[in-house]
Amino acid sequence: MRYGWRSLLVHLTLLWGLIAAAPALAAGKLIWAFGDSLTAGYGLPPGQGFTSQLQQALDRAGVAATVRNGGIAGDTAAMGRARLLWGLRGLGVQPDLVIVELGANDMLRGLPPEQAQQNLDLILAELTRRRIPVLLAGMRAPPNLGMDYRRQFDAIYPALARKYRVPLYPFFLDGVVGQRALLQADGLHPNRRGVAIIVGRILPVVRRALP
Repeated sequence: MRYGWRSLLVHLTLLWGLIAAAPALAAGKLIWAFGDSLTAGYGLPPGQGFTSQLQQALDRAGVAATVRNGGIAGDTAAMGRARLLWGLRGLGVQPDLVIVELGANDMLRGLPPEQAQQNLDLILAELTRRRIPVLLAGMRAPPNLGMDYRRQFDAIYPALARKYRVPLYPFFLDGVVGQRALLQADGLHPNRRGVAIIVGRILPVVRRALP
């Protein structure tokens, strides 16, 4: 009987250790997709947006990471900067990687490129100060905005990636922009198939960027 109780105690101790460790093991890395409608999943049903499909892709690849959606439709870089700190607090823990995807709305509104660059710079500076790894997702301006605007805007992301020594995914909509079959009716936002292409292309970069 004494041996039986001792054995039971050992098993209970081991079980408690497994239970206590389970949340930490299940959580893995935390990825925060901080952006606008492109990361928010605008116009798509639950499970079809960028963060959901990225989560599914990471799960299939066996990467222990949780993706949190930090996208708000319509956000400019200035709006993103304004909510950065309370967004980080809302996560509860420091993320292991922040995907910064902002600037598209600045470009669509024709805002000065230097304004977008300044706000993105402040976002990266704050994340760097907190020692949070960043993956910068770039955007590109269309030709109809003029060559001068396009040249200035497109230069924002490589310049900031060099300044803060963070990995750059040059164009978030790579492989999707201009492809009507991959876009929603507005011609701007990717549909489910378009998001799948974005995720497939950015996934290796995300995996390399994870600490």
